[in-house]
Amino acid sequence: MKVWCPQNQVETGIMEEQQTAFAAEHPEWNITWTTEIVGEDKCKDEVLKDVGVAADVFMFSTDQLPDLVEAGAIAQLGGSTETMVKEENSETVIDTVTWNGNTYAIPFTHNTYFMYYDKTLLDESDITSLEKIMAKETADNVYNFYFESAGGWKLACYYYGAGLSIFGEDGSDLEAGVDWNNETGVAVTNYLIDLINNPKCAYDGEITPSELAPEHRLGAWFDGLWNYQLYEDALGEDLGMAILPKFNPNGTEYQLLSFYSSKAIGVNAQSKNPAAAVAFATFLGNEQNQILRFEKSAQVPTNTKASANDAVKNDPKSAILVEESDKASVMQPVSPEFSAKYWSNAGAIATEIRSGEINKDNVQEKLDTFAGAMTQQ
Repeated sequence: MKVWCPQNQVETGIMEEQQTAFAAEHPEWNITWTTEIVGEDKCKDEVLKDVGVAADVFMFSTDQLPDLVEAGAIAQLGGSTETMVKEENSETVIDTVTWNGNTYAIPFTHNTYFMYYDKTLLDESDITSLEKIMAKETADNVYNFYFESAGGWKLACYYYGAGLSIFGEDGSDLEAGVDWNNETGVAVTNYLIDLINNPKCAYDGEITPSELAPEHRLGAWFDGLWNYQLYEDALGEDLGMAILPKFNPNGTEYQLLSFYSSKAIGVNAQSKNPAAAVAFATFLGNEQNQILRFEKSAQVPTNTKASANDAVKNDPKSAILVEESDKASVMQPVSPEFSAKYWSNAGAIATEIRSGEINKDNVQEKLDTFAGAMTQQ
């Protein structure tokens, strides 16, 4: 059985431990394992190169689900596996592995980001809004905030936070169009122009949080749990975590909203051993193994039974991820219409602001161009 998983599942020994345990539980199958490192963010691209030789079981980010389904690359799940997914996850999580009413994967951890901050530079009263973060007096060589658009993934928190959207609430309503070029969208973009060009704001690509944090030269930044250990090693007890702050681009205060999805386990629709592949995928996604991944690689479980485990429930990393998901996130659109156009067009917004190509004299024109590119047939 061929398995694709991210590097942290191999380096920590988790995957090998789970494979050994599964084989012991199923002596009826004589399994030869092939484990290859493929990150969840790259999984779809690798699978679609040749579904026939792709892994039997793979881990992927659920924004890739529609493309995998459309290509016939991922098996629809039923029976006890589907029951486990539906009975042991919240509705929000279930939605991330559902397409056209069918269940296609087993979610195993939340996929969103939140705010880290340096407690020596900012306190709990500072981190409630971006305005307070930027207004905090810090040394000349300290950046108060770090801006990263992540190709549109983190950029979206400003526009969605202000109540804007693309192709409606779920990203599939083409008639709803794009409203980022309305009066609110212009105000948000002008806000970003001021933020990105503020000398107290570090910019992605020019320096990194991992360079700044150990020297206490960065107040706050947005990132996910996957980099927690990096920052914890750098700051120790001085590392703070919080939900995304609020911001005020036009006289109204809004809550920034991160994109939310999950990471999940899928089964190749062309697997030559589908029964064993589904059984192993289900095993990887069960309560016990979600707790094991939490203990060894800090991945917070989506499984509600695993989440009730004392070690998970009392961990601050889990608490902040759940709070972010509940209070400061929006479901990441995954429709083919959204995916086909958003990532290739939105990624340029922050880059062009930084270069000066987008400025306060041409914001409306640039946003009109963006909306036109998104909606053209």
